[in-house]
Amino acid sequence: MTITNPRDLPKIDEFLGDECFAEAIETFGYTPTIETARAVIDEARTTLLNQGERSATCHPSTEETPLTCELLTQRVLERLAHEAKPGIRPVINATGVILHTNLGRAPFSKKVADAVYEVASTYSSLEYDFEQKSRGHRNTHVEKLLCELLGVEAAIVVNNNAAGVMLVLSTLARDREVIVSRGELVEIGGSFRIPEIMEESRAVLRGVGTTNRTHLHDYERVLTDETAALLRVHTSNFRLIGFTKSVSTKELADLAHKHDLPLIYDLGSGCLSSQLADLLTDEPTVASAIEDDADVICFSGDKLLGGPQAGIIVGKERYISPMRAHPLLRAFRCDKMALAALEHTLRLYFDDEMARRHIPILSMALVEPEELKRRTELFADKLKTHGIQATVEPSSMVMGGGTAPELYLDSWACVIDPALQEGALSPSVIDANLRASSRPVICRLVQDRLFFDLRTVRCDEEDLLIDNLMHAMKTECQS
Repeated sequence: MTITNPRDLPKIDEFLGDECFAEAIETFGYTPTIETARAVIDEARTTLLNQGERSATCHPSTEETPLTCELLTQRVLERLAHEAKPGIRPVINATGVILHTNLGRAPFSKKVADAVYEVASTYSSLEYDFEQKSRGHRNTHVEKLLCELLGVEAAIVVNNNAAGVMLVLSTLARDREVIVSRGELVEIGGSFRIPEIMEESRAVLRGVGTTNRTHLHDYERVLTDETAALLRVHTSNFRLIGFTKSVSTKELADLAHKHDLPLIYDLGSGCLSSQLADLLTDEPTVASAIEDDADVICFSGDKLLGGPQAGIIVGKERYISPMRAHPLLRAFRCDKMALAALEHTLRLYFDDEMARRHIPILSMALVEPEELKRRTELFADKLKTHGIQATVEPSSMVMGGGTAPELYLDSWACVIDPALQEGALSPSVIDANLRASSRPVICRLVQDRLFFDLRTVRCDEEDLLIDNLMHAMKTECQS
């Protein structure tokens, strides 16, 4: 029955008594359901009142959808589903950018995700010592693995690399000078600036050299009794080229040790894989920093390591030991899920083949170009069977996440030109529809063509990608 008068709108208790709302109440809860129903009915009442006012002065529109109880029910269910949609949800990353900061950086393998689920869904041995039957330390499990894997004396894990740098400086250099090259006073993404971190840690910045050239004697001539440490910062997201000069890590370590000072190295990305290091030739590795005798090394867990967000501090016991008693360590500590993910990711690194197979960023970065090309061609053929014309074209990819900014690796992309598709919508509308899908798809839109790089798409995501693409090309903008 068409509702034309506000008095004919259903009463809320009668409306929700319809059996179609039983499942909604079970899924979304009684309170959200009743509040949404009230809002929809109130909006309908306002619309009917406005229509009544308009009809008194002009002819009513014949284009308006007739208002019925069925339509009201549909609006309530659609609004409940929309509002219940989580803000953080899975997406299909078809950009080819492996460490996409906006998309959560390094994804976990099922092996690691399952381990995290086991820890998160029950009680765990996070801070329990089975042998002593007493409280333990949450860093113990990953510290043992890091020391064994990297051959270092000690390790600590905090919630991100910025926290790691701040903890190190606050512990070792509070109210004392730290010498760093002016060419390394960088800002990383998210407004992480080395000078500001040093200021917050109460370390005193002593910049030396110039933006493009710093020599060993620049460090030597400013050493005083107030010097607490030398600091080296890897310029993760930019490169200086041309008339440049920098001091090697080994030279800085030798100078620091000559004066009984620590060399702190903010390594940033934290590459552990020798195979990945061969690919990213200019990217320093944790192993090389240790070999060059840096005393304290900080790096991220969710970049080239391929694990969870974490700040990892490794190095010599004499410098790391006082960090364990620092008040900031509790403020910066990781939760059980991050520690479980990191532990199981680190275990994979004890076998190169296991690491390559089960750490997604390694699988993506190290895939053979010909294998990627064959997979992309098969995907394009699948699209053609669904009436979507696609070509396979050479492309290039970056690691992302502020890593290896100048390095572009050869790749392949499946390319769709909507102008060549019969009845297809405009490229921008298709792109918007893909992002509005129940499982959003993020691709590259270049010169009105859509590029899909399967390097960052899981094999089990391909069919869903095709379904979303078919819907996106024929549906008016969903957003």
